[in-house]
Amino acid sequence: MAYVKVAWLGRGAIHTNAAPQRCKRRLITLVLAGLLAGCAVGPDFRRPAAPETENYTATPITAQTESAPTQLGQAQEVMVGLPTDVQWWHSLRSPALDSLIAQAFEANPTLASASATLRQAQETYAAKAGATEYAQINAGFGAQRQRFNPDAVGLAGGAREFNLYDASVSVHYNLDLAGANRRALEALAARADYRRFELEAARLTLAGNIVNTAIAQARLAAQLEATGAILRAQEEQLGVARERLRLGQAAPDEVQALVAQVEQTRAELPALRKQLQQSKHLLAVLAGRAPGASAGPSFTLTDFTLPAKLPLVVPSELVRRRPDIQAAEALLHAANAEYGVAVAKLYPQITLSGSLGSQALTAGALFGSGSAVWSLIGQLTQPLFNPGLPAEKRAALAAFDAAAANYQGVVLEALRNIADTLRAIENDARGLAALAAADTAARQSLQSVERQYQLGTVGYTEVLIALQQAQRSRIAVTAAQAQRLVDSSSLYQAIGGAS
Repeated sequence: MAYVKVAWLGRGAIHTNAAPQRCKRRLITLVLAGLLAGCAVGPDFRRPAAPETENYTATPITAQTESAPTQLGQAQEVMVGLPTDVQWWHSLRSPALDSLIAQAFEANPTLASASATLRQAQETYAAKAGATEYAQINAGFGAQRQRFNPDAVGLAGGAREFNLYDASVSVHYNLDLAGANRRALEALAARADYRRFELEAARLTLAGNIVNTAIAQARLAAQLEATGAILRAQEEQLGVARERLRLGQAAPDEVQALVAQVEQTRAELPALRKQLQQSKHLLAVLAGRAPGASAGPSFTLTDFTLPAKLPLVVPSELVRRRPDIQAAEALLHAANAEYGVAVAKLYPQITLSGSLGSQALTAGALFGSGSAVWSLIGQLTQPLFNPGLPAEKRAALAAFDAAAANYQGVVLEALRNIADTLRAIENDARGLAALAAADTAARQSLQSVERQYQLGTVGYTEVLIALQQAQRSRIAVTAAQAQRLVDSSSLYQAIGGAS
């Protein structure tokens, strides 16, 4: 709020005869200038300081992960400041995935809703700006039939009836001395920013969901194939055991144990098919299609490439690029401005209005000479006793405190998100290396047993058991391969997508 200090010439001062008049005019000018130039009350918004920490975890993160001698097992390097493509999912090198995400951005209803909500917020701001930043000018025309009875006011004469026509142009303007309107506009602009960041977050989340669901579909397809191979081997082993039982070379308990094993594996297949089918349904809906509209793409792990280099940003940059943090900051900005609105209500409000028009008893004389009428109105309102206004101010301050706490929580959650993802990238790479070594050993064992079977030193049952072990090892490796892809996708999402 601007204050004007005015010096007045008192008695005994040396001045000319015209000095008092000039001083009065200056006083009026200064007061009016001070009123018209009043700034908005309440604190101006300042962006929250960036986190002081420079690290995401208490112990250093290994810059390069461990490699494994298998598909999707190459080492990855995490680099601070590495530029990121806006379409970060291109780093997975899957044209089918790129096409599906592009389609989703055009047809996904969640994105369409977020986009419409943003337009609503922008138009709400435009409406408020048009209603408060400029004078309101209205034109009016009216006609009425009146009956006047002089006896009612103690005058002589009979009752008379006449028509009255009027046309006018009126102007209304709020000086907004304390800046309530400006703070309200500031709050609406901040809420429009919030909706914009919400839309960016929705895009980032949608892309991440499609990527992760496509990877899950590829993993489930591989696991379903390996489980089917295990079941076929177990059924063949059961057939051998039943033949041995018929020949008296096996006990019934051995056959029953194999029957239980076969049925347990068989029960795994419907669960895997259900998950695979549900992933296809989810991909269709994310892309804005009905699940039964079309089959859609089918993904395998060979469709993806593991990014060799992954980007990372320092915490001070993270808070300026993650859309959820920026959205929380926009809400904090809005709360700050709304507190200013509550404070401004405690200050004087001045409204100016005026009208120019004409009135006549006939429509033809409406614009003739002598029919002109005009009015000028200035209104000053100063709250003297309104207990609700201080309470409203305290409520707005409490809302600001809540928004500040919410912002802090969002920042901390984002830091935890990146810390978890970095540790996942590091440990899942090691896990895949161990599982790849176990898978190599299982395949080598299967080859050894097959050679021994060809030489007649072991029976066919041993071959089937080794085959099952190799397939189960393959299932574990498949899950670890898919997890490495998910970890890479999660890091892109955690840092806020593109730079």
